[in-house]
Amino acid sequence: MIAALKAIHIAAMLCWCAGLVALPLLLMSYGHARRQVRYSEFRLLTHYGYVAFATPAAVIAVVAGTALIFAAGVFDLWLIAKLAFVSFMALAHAWLGHLIEQSGLQRYGRGTDPTKGYEMPYPGIALAVILPAIGAILWLVLAKPDLSWVADLLPAFMQEPRGQLP
Repeated sequence: MIAALKAIHIAAMLCWCAGLVALPLLLMSYGHARRQVRYSEFRLLTHYGYVAFATPAAVIAVVAGTALIFAAGVFDLWLIAKLAFVSFMALAHAWLGHLIEQSGLQRYGRGTDPTKGYEMPYPGIALAVILPAIGAILWLVLAKPDLSWVADLLPAFMQEPRGQLP
């Protein structure tokens, strides 16, 4: 069962990471979509890439990863660090969804300012968050480093149980 969960988790993570790298690259081409045909293609690619590929892959990766944590009984500090980097990926995923939605709503000034079109922030910012997060996750999962020195940096009251455990 653990092998099947790992296979599902790895496959879903690969798809999610691929979507998180491809979507900013597609969004960078937004300024080049001058004709309606190119803009329609852009909207279909980004919308379905986000809604039908990257988001289901993210949900499957998180569900399989959560099940894997409890099935394998892994509760080490490297896992907590990995989950922190996964949260960066989730935040970048949500921001990309916002950019995709705004690029459709505000085409030619149909959004908040009817006098101009949408001036999209540079989507490469998402790549600056996603690529290091992916690299850090790979390193943490493959190396499983001993991060006990991080716990030593915490105050004493955070290093001991508070009496809730048996």
